Amino acid sequence: MADENKQGRVPTVIADDVHIVYRVNAGAGGRGSATAALNRMMKRGKGDAPGVRKVHAVRGVSFTSYRGEAIGLIGTNGSGKSTLLRAIAGLLPTEQGKVYTDGQPSLLGVNAALMNDLTGERNVILGGLAMGMTREEIRERYQQIVDFSGINEKGDFITLPMRTYSSGMAARLRFSIAAAKDHDVLMIDEALATGDRKFQIRSEQRIRELRKEAGTVFLVSHSNKSIRDTCDRVLWLEKGELLMDGPTDEVLKAYEKETGR
Repeated sequence: MADENKQGRVPTVIADDVHIVYRVNAGAGGRGSATAALNRMMKRGKGDAPGVRKVHAVRGVSFTSYRGEAIGLIGTNGSGKSTLLRAIAGLLPTEQGKVYTDGQPSLLGVNAALMNDLTGERNVILGGLAMGMTREEIRERYQQIVDFSGINEKGDFITLPMRTYSSGMAARLRFSIAAAKDHDVLMIDEALATGDRKFQIRSEQRIRELRKEAGTVFLVSHSNKSIRDTCDRVLWLEKGELLMDGPTDEVLKAYEKETGR
């Protein structure tokens, strides 16, 4: 395993035989079914109701991450990558096993949740506060956040409601807010897939800076190039199981050989 023989390094996340199970009503449909499924999952200790189907999304995953690492998560669609990140962030309970973290994990798009009816400017403030930044820190970094996102390059969009933004603009602003703060553990789910190559280069550079500042970065991406450019270690998941954990080039070569991606 990639976490062996790393004496003297500081662990940031320890996943110990983690299992995540969703419970879905096989007959449910329409609005409200997602909320009902979440309620059933939270009540798992009370027994499963008839007609409830179990989806075993993560199966016995174990690993340890360390300060200064950037770790890529790869795998085909439905392999459990995003579910694992949500469990690390404390947003999903484990069916079995434990997740231990040193510091506060931040999942991009959750800690910096944005509100469509508010302006981009207001969302920068609220997103910063949600991540634990002070108002003074937000004021000091406000222009840096706006400039990094690039959303004002073709107009004064920062003063407009978020509902007027394209999905790419909103994703870039979320990343920019999250990247303005130093994190113990920052988890990024497909953020680098948005925007042009210029923004992707800025994002990759910022991830490298976050690593140097003693944090740990997890990156879920379908772009092998982004993983190669930013990560020194890769976890490969398929059908909820951890197939491989090792140096980026070694794992990606095995993944590309197996999947042709």
